[in-house]
Amino acid sequence: MPAYWLARSRIHDPVEYKKYTDLVPGIINKHGGKVLARGGNYQIMEGPEDFHRFVVIEFPTLAAGVACFESPEYTQAAAYRRAGAGVVENVIVESGDATV
Repeated sequence: MPAYWLARSRIHDPVEYKKYTDLVPGIINKHGGKVLARGGNYQIMEGPEDFHRFVVIEFPTLAAGVACFESPEYTQAAAYRRAGAGVVENVIVESGDATV
């Protein structure tokens, strides 16, 4: 069952943050992920406007998405943003039952 990595971010240092974003696509591909949306136009419909960049990545399974996030390669890349380049909230959610 597919799973989706959803990220919202606020960038403090674009130069350092770019060091992170330059590395991430290859890491995602290695784990079978596919970026569906990354940094495009958006409209916040409800909730706080604390974040200004949004990313949606599809993985074949929840386990594949978690393995990507926990991989040594991703941990090294994320160190750039975790050192103060930006703030990110990440969640990986299985598609599950799509009925509302």
